[in-house]
Amino acid sequence: MFNYNPLECLPSSAELPDSNEIPVDNELQILIPSLLLAILGAIWQNRDDWFFGINMGIYYTTSKPAIVPDGFLSLGVERFVGENGRSSYVLWEEDGIAPIVALEIVSQTYNYEYEQKKLDYAELGVLYYVIYAPTRLRRKRQRLEVYRLVEDKYILQAGDKVWMPEVGLGIGRERGTYQGMTREWLYWYNENGNRYSTPEEVLDEQEQQLAQTQQQLQELLIKLQQRGIDPNKL
Repeated sequence: MFNYNPLECLPSSAELPDSNEIPVDNELQILIPSLLLAILGAIWQNRDDWFFGINMGIYYTTSKPAIVPDGFLSLGVERFVGENGRSSYVLWEEDGIAPIVALEIVSQTYNYEYEQKKLDYAELGVLYYVIYAPTRLRRKRQRLEVYRLVEDKYILQAGDKVWMPEVGLGIGRERGTYQGMTREWLYWYNENGNRYSTPEEVLDEQEQQLAQTQQQLQELLIKLQQRGIDPNKL
């Protein structure tokens, strides 16, 4: 008897376009999600059940083209797939797991982030939809808006820092420095509203601690020598 498996008839990620081939018109569209990914890589380095995509196509049906967020987070999936990683995110290859967070960076070319993309992400089932306007504030819009999907409709969450319990993270905006650029960035926060450090900040803190330890040792050696004590004979 012939066993029909509909999943075997669907195209694979290797057969599907990996983006919408529309170039970004502002480098912040890459830098902002890249910073969020870098922080996740540090705080979740011992976890392998998450994936954060940047400017990657998401396929959830064969009847429509891919949705391509500036960034998105999925939980409960493999972090790494093969040596080359994912070329696109295909729901029927991810056990039907939709992203839990989608991020759109409003650029100089308006792409209907507040209208059509809301409908698209709601249809996909994305629980949190984050819209950030880094370069200019649109009329009647907050610079950072975080929406939660409630009964197929997105409800705007209050505040510039929003805790997302299903994700185990908060997201917010704050001024800082990344790759030498000082400006407002998006960051992850813990439940108490404390911002997670970037890898650069962690490295700076480690270097400062090392320098402080070396200075304390040098001061101790000087004190021992002043007392006539040879440190090499201790």
